[in-house]
Amino acid sequence: MSLIHTCYRILDIDRSVAFYEALGFEERRRVPIRDEATNVFMSLPDDGPEPRLELTHNHGRSEPYEIGTGYGHIAITTSDLDGTLARLKEQQIEPERPPYTIRDGGNRLCFVRDPDGYRIELIERGA
Repeated sequence: MSLIHTCYRILDIDRSVAFYEALGFEERRRVPIRDEATNVFMSLPDDGPEPRLELTHNHGRSEPYEIGTGYGHIAITTSDLDGTLARLKEQQIEPERPPYTIRDGGNRLCFVRDPDGYRIELIERGA
């Protein structure tokens, strides 16, 4: 078995796709589900053939989804956290708090939220 993707329910396809593109994701395909929904599959450039993120837009829904207390976050690595945050700031995407480490000598990290409130952890790792 292998994990192939994570799915989020979203309210606005264009806004969500723009957010994830700002993080470096690429849209791979859109798949309509009858007249009920549209799935947008996205991946990072080095993910291979399987998309890693499925964004599901249920047509006609305008109320935000409840994320719940069980959801934590997804994590993405970057070799330059400061550069990544500078690029995100140009698109009005700000971290929840400045980058920090959990332990001495640990990787720097911070969190951002997507347009629907899902948390994304950005972890700085060497190239």
